[in-house]
Amino acid sequence: MDELLYYLELIFLLSSSISNFCRATDLFTLLGWLYILFLLLCILGWSRLRPARNTTMFSYPLSVFNLFIFLTLQLSRVAHAQSPDKDTTSIQSAGEATGAAPLPTSASSAVTVISGTTTTFRPIFTVPTEAGTGKPVLPNINDPNATDAQTVCPGYTATNVKRTDYGLTASLNLAGSACNVYGTDIEALNLTVEYQSADRLAVRVVPAYIDASNSSHHILPTTLVHQPTIDADAKSSILTNDLSFTWSNDPTFSFSVYRQSTGDTLFSTQGTKLVFENQFIEFASALPEEYNLYGLGETIHGLRLGNNFTKTIYAADIGDPIDYNIYGSFPFYLDTRYYEVNPSTGNLTLVISNDTNATAEYLAYSHGVYNRNAHGQEILLRPTNITWRSLGGSIDLYFYAGPTQPKVTTAFQTSAIGLPALQQYFTFGYHQCRWGYANWTVLQEVVDSYERFGIPLENIWTDIDYMNQVSHNVRLTQEGITNGKTFLSNLHASGRHYIPIIDSAIYVPNPENASDAYPTFNRGNDTNSFLTNPDGSTYIGEVWPGYTVFPDWLGSSAGPWWTNEMVTWHNQVAFDGAWIDMSEVSSFCIGSCGSGNITMNPVHPPFFLPGEPGAVIYDYPEGFNLTNATEAAAAASASSSQKAAASTAGASSTMPNYVRTTPTPGVRNVNYPPYVINNVQGDLANHAVSPNATHGGVGGIEEYDVHNLFGFQILNATYNALLAAIPGKRPFIIGRSTFAGAGKWAGHWGGDNTSLWAYMFFSIPQALSFSLFGIPMFGVDTCGFNGNTDEELCNRWMQLSAFFPFYRNHNTLTAIPQEAYVWASVAEATRTAMMIRFSILPYMYTLFYLAHNTGSTVMRALAWEFPNDPSLAAADRQFFLGPAILVTPVLDQGATSVDGVFPGTARNGEIYYDWYTLAPQSNTTGNVTIEAPLGHIPVYLRGGYVIPTQEPAMTTRDARKNPWGLIAALSSEGAASGELYVDDGESVVQNATLFVTFTASNNALHATARGSYNDTNPLANVTVLGVQNPVTSVTLNGKDVGKEGVKYNESSKALMVTGLKGMTVGGAWKEDWVLRWG
Repeated sequence: MDELLYYLELIFLLSSSISNFCRATDLFTLLGWLYILFLLLCILGWSRLRPARNTTMFSYPLSVFNLFIFLTLQLSRVAHAQSPDKDTTSIQSAGEATGAAPLPTSASSAVTVISGTTTTFRPIFTVPTEAGTGKPVLPNINDPNATDAQTVCPGYTATNVKRTDYGLTASLNLAGSACNVYGTDIEALNLTVEYQSADRLAVRVVPAYIDASNSSHHILPTTLVHQPTIDADAKSSILTNDLSFTWSNDPTFSFSVYRQSTGDTLFSTQGTKLVFENQFIEFASALPEEYNLYGLGETIHGLRLGNNFTKTIYAADIGDPIDYNIYGSFPFYLDTRYYEVNPSTGNLTLVISNDTNATAEYLAYSHGVYNRNAHGQEILLRPTNITWRSLGGSIDLYFYAGPTQPKVTTAFQTSAIGLPALQQYFTFGYHQCRWGYANWTVLQEVVDSYERFGIPLENIWTDIDYMNQVSHNVRLTQEGITNGKTFLSNLHASGRHYIPIIDSAIYVPNPENASDAYPTFNRGNDTNSFLTNPDGSTYIGEVWPGYTVFPDWLGSSAGPWWTNEMVTWHNQVAFDGAWIDMSEVSSFCIGSCGSGNITMNPVHPPFFLPGEPGAVIYDYPEGFNLTNATEAAAAASASSSQKAAASTAGASSTMPNYVRTTPTPGVRNVNYPPYVINNVQGDLANHAVSPNATHGGVGGIEEYDVHNLFGFQILNATYNALLAAIPGKRPFIIGRSTFAGAGKWAGHWGGDNTSLWAYMFFSIPQALSFSLFGIPMFGVDTCGFNGNTDEELCNRWMQLSAFFPFYRNHNTLTAIPQEAYVWASVAEATRTAMMIRFSILPYMYTLFYLAHNTGSTVMRALAWEFPNDPSLAAADRQFFLGPAILVTPVLDQGATSVDGVFPGTARNGEIYYDWYTLAPQSNTTGNVTIEAPLGHIPVYLRGGYVIPTQEPAMTTRDARKNPWGLIAALSSEGAASGELYVDDGESVVQNATLFVTFTASNNALHATARGSYNDTNPLANVTVLGVQNPVTSVTLNGKDVGKEGVKYNESSKALMVTGLKGMTVGGAWKEDWVLRWG
């Protein structure tokens, strides 16, 4: 027995020494060698340390020491989890990992297979679920015990009313005892009313006493968000303003805004009380029955908001839930009212029903309302009124008279939020992305596959896979940079572009791991560029890479630091734009959870990533069971098992103990305000930086007051950074979190939608809403981001998105591939739609030029083009691209036809021509059933418009070198007009531009150009639709085209003129011309 124990102990000594050395070296190399030195000293003194054999294990002092060291190192390994020995998630060189290694939650070694080699790596600590779970809160609108402020608050009384040159001012004082229902009542307020222009009225209510202690609570600085001011010519122009302001003190202060031309009340707080507290503001207005309101974003919802809907405005990191607040904040709405015209008297009667008479004549008036407030808000839309509630700020209302949607939108942009950015031409090409493109080799394979299948690809994107380790900031390995330069050089040579994701949080390197160094963080930290806690310490949250910090855009140093980092990075990786994500701003844990824990970095988020056990993707679109029954049944079974396991693990029968805050006079509770808005995430700190995080250090502005502006500010900073990184070129930015005015810097994508037919439909009203918000560069994750798509859905969606300005396919990690070439039918449908898109790119680019200069819209609701037709008020399953192209997509699974309307045909004599056949649509009465087999999207050209075209190519660079074409779709009067804008497609400041106008009438098409931009592409063809009589001759500037170049189709009434290249050798627009036919 003694002998056995002796040899067992020797074996333990040997194995434990080896193990301890390895583990010590993993933690710190020097520590491992110090341990070896200790062993050598022990061996030298072996004879003295060796005791007599006995029956006791661990009789040698070295055995006891090794056991102690082993246990200590094991505990340290859990507490100080390090990054993998091999980087299995970053884009590196060819042949390296193409997938992420599993992220264990225990301290044992993990094993994965990379390129056929078994690899052991250290585990990553997983942040506990409870660290990312806020306290339960009950929204006031769902709380049966919530106090109605209207029943307990006194309202205000107006005094000291004084007229001014542009309106009036007044003092508002509490009309009774303070109610302090959801904060501390502000006893004295100032009212300012200004007629600012011919079509704009401003109404502002702010606290009478503002100083440094409360300014950020109530005043939105004009340096952050532009504030409309009185126009220079206001003294004369306001005389024609159609809006009128009145006020009353009966029984307490209220005000009303009228339209003078109709006598209609547009907004009136009469019969309600104004409530103004330090954390709660409420005002309300009556609305007509069955009103038509649009806007109030960002929400996945129908275009018309309806009259039983609560709209929350609070930027949230969430995967596109229907009817809840998501990423953006747009406190603006459009109100359209229809009036029936009496044919005898001309008198107008307001329509208060959705039922209208097809034979009656209607007239519409639209106005806009903008509340310039960046705090968390709720807007309650109810059958007869709208109630506006805010967690702070002030009342800063702007009423836009219209009276049409185009006039409202233009006035809103030019006075308040700025005109949309003019995008580079290449951005209108096709974009491909997915979470899961693991290295440069995979990207090259995707690019090559698109080329091989003959599908145009303009831009390749990378999600968070490309970043070093799991840091998910701007950080690539040196080897990845070297290989990336080769990839990007070839990509750019082919006329394509690369766009990387850039997350809004900055990784904090582990101070105990020298290889984890991150100079970007160091430079930002050294310049105080990050948010802080109230005590001045750095606020450290947690996002994809682990514990992170967040830029403080209100400070003076964050902007220059961001620019420097972008320039430095661009010098290493020549990206062509920026994709700004997680900018609400998101944090996966509550509060500054990383404080004191950065030696654990990098860490795993407190939830499963897609594909990990418990988060395997089994979801498919609606109707998948009808087309793929066996696969659908297997997926449904596996999904049920996964959900059951999760339900069992997280089961709890305990009722939530809701947090309810009682107001403390003079003190704000920013983390848990007394009034609880219906935030999709509940606790304001859930998936967000906590409201008490501080901008500008101790005593600075709290996140609570500017939360909705983080995404807005990072887009501004990125715009300036790209101007420096890529001088002279228009910055291309797609951002997730936006605010009113973000469109002057960036576009927006619809966020993390789902591969469902419902989300394909919702993409249309979402895009139309962003037209109202001044962000025309909009698109969604085509085929869906979350879940698995299927062939039919992707087929339809790839065709629909081809008519959105921003056209990108993107999906989540471990979901099935959904590139356009995956299914043969999808590839064919995509090629068909892309050929149309590429043909009309000059038209689309011209629309953006006009939007950039005039505030017009690109994607348009049917009701905006035909404003006097009340039957179109809720139409959001079709849309116009500009004024001339009507798109009617199939939005239902299994459908082979679609119902659509052709607006204006009955009353206005509008004509629509089928894009494919060139023939006029014959049946245009009411809802028309249009044949649309899979792979076909109905597209129509509206009569009265001339559309410039260009021959398609695999990239926009090559398409811009191709000959021009024109399609003149004649109206019922035989006329048409159009425009074309041409420049170099990229420069911020143009040395030369060209603008061409087209007019068609009396069997002639005229082209007249102005500008000095030299475009040498010839004119290839002209197609004239709606030519009623056969054509025997065509001339261009008096020269006969020749019979071989003239083709007239008697059936479709289409005239096709070709062979014009030789007649326009110097360029289609080098000189003005007229094409005549007869």
